[in-house]
Amino acid sequence: MRPLATLTIALVAGVLAAAPSAAGAAPTVPGHTTVSLAPVQVEITSEVRPDRRRSSKEVLAIARRVPLVREVRAEHPRAYPAVFLKGPARWQVSWYAPYGGEVAQVIVEDWNGRVVEAWSGAQVAWTMARGYSGAFGEHVTRLYIWLPLCLIFLLPFARIRRFWSLSNVDLLALLSLSVSLAFFDHARIGASVPLTYPPLVYLLIRMLLRLRRAAPALDVRIRFGPRVLAAGVLFLLAFRVALNVTDGNVIDVGYAGVIGAARIVDGRAIYSSFPADNEHGDTYGPVDYEAYVPFEQIFGWSGRWDDLPAAHGAAVFFDLLCCALLFLIGRRLRGPTLGLALAWGWCSFPFTIYALESDSNDALVGALVLAAILAASYGTRPAAGAARGLAAGLAGLAKFAPLALLPVFATHGLRERSTGRTRALVAFGAGVLVAAALAAIPLIGHTSLSLLWQRTVAYQATRNAPFSIWGYWNLHWEQKLVAVGALALALTLAVVPRREDLVGLCAAVAAILIGVELALEYWFYLYLPWFFGPALIAILAAGNRGATPVTVTASESARSQSPAAVLST
Repeated sequence: MRPLATLTIALVAGVLAAAPSAAGAAPTVPGHTTVSLAPVQVEITSEVRPDRRRSSKEVLAIARRVPLVREVRAEHPRAYPAVFLKGPARWQVSWYAPYGGEVAQVIVEDWNGRVVEAWSGAQVAWTMARGYSGAFGEHVTRLYIWLPLCLIFLLPFARIRRFWSLSNVDLLALLSLSVSLAFFDHARIGASVPLTYPPLVYLLIRMLLRLRRAAPALDVRIRFGPRVLAAGVLFLLAFRVALNVTDGNVIDVGYAGVIGAARIVDGRAIYSSFPADNEHGDTYGPVDYEAYVPFEQIFGWSGRWDDLPAAHGAAVFFDLLCCALLFLIGRRLRGPTLGLALAWGWCSFPFTIYALESDSNDALVGALVLAAILAASYGTRPAAGAARGLAAGLAGLAKFAPLALLPVFATHGLRERSTGRTRALVAFGAGVLVAAALAAIPLIGHTSLSLLWQRTVAYQATRNAPFSIWGYWNLHWEQKLVAVGALALALTLAVVPRREDLVGLCAAVAAILIGVELALEYWFYLYLPWFFGPALIAILAAGNRGATPVTVTASESARSQSPAAVLST
């Protein structure tokens, strides 16, 4: 069997393995409206309400016969039921343990008495774990879109005759997270959660191996020339934007950005009294809300969770910015061919489209991290150091995880300098201070540091979630050990001798971000764009090391210069 056919079968088999839906999965409904119908508790009685065909007592009897409910009641014999009206045509029956909260939930159709949903465990509290169709990514997760994107992503880079080359395995590791997502989309988080970690751990190890000074160069060949790559990038960009405009669904993250931006414009405090339908939307850094201000001013906001064109505009801009920055970084590394290849990778990687379709703010983090890397490509001159500090600081003050990158960005290139190290560090620190000053503007007169801490870092640190092995299996001490390890990794990579070129920096940045994500209790697929750009650079440009000849098929303009000359431009 041909290797490419093997690849196709493996991807299809892995995704289709998750296809059987969980019992009682919900019908197709638009994103945030899946959970917007607040239940209204009613008395358990034999009387039939005028607007219903069944009594609450009859509905309770139907729910009690559900096998899942029988299991939960056997485990919690003291659990007691409550019946609710769920919208105009449904009932909700819940069981509550005396000290454990809601432990089971059943949704029943009124007109025919059919059980359409039955949940227990974490899926009772976390509706996003129920596999509601279209809740995240809308139609991009359909196989007829997702699988072709996987193949398009591999097309310029995959080694057909050397299928198990390391570069192929690296790319497949990125795509293999699709299997976990497929299980998640079918409400099987018992499978989706553990399947997330092997690819992330593998990628962490591979990024660390790329940091070795004597690491062998990867034989990565870009199959297409610049014209084909450029045409493909333009087509993919048009496809992404069109899909977002016609099919995108703004989740609570994008909604929170618009709310915060409107509050900044109105001169109101960001970190207090968010609307009830996004109560904890003020959990991000101030830079996140500031980034949405131009789009809120251009597109406006109705004050409700509607189509939110401002969130669409922001998500599209962040996505295009990532693509442009990858092109510029690749161009500086090895010329336009590598730049276009990196842009192709971003535009075709399914998880970046997944984030775009969800209109989240995660591409903003990716863009700011890539901006810091681009600044680092200009060397350790004070202006470049200040720009690097500014971008890294803004990334950390948008979503706090990238704060772990400050040490490695601060010390980048210093070991290669015999003089001027102090000046370079001062310039970097000045850039970080400017970022902090910009972030503080909407806080002045409204928000104390203690309130900012409580609403953001403290809330996130204490939030329990079933989307990681730490939350799903309550491995709290183990999580703390991994978090300490991630912090130690970030500090170690900033000081130990390692590969010092731009590719080494990208590998270090990707490794740190992966380490941070491995330690998160609330982890989600939308976070993959944080490290995807640096990781892709480390994979595709791993053969570029100073004056070492490269093995990537380059454009004519890149061939006319030595790699060292390209790096110095």
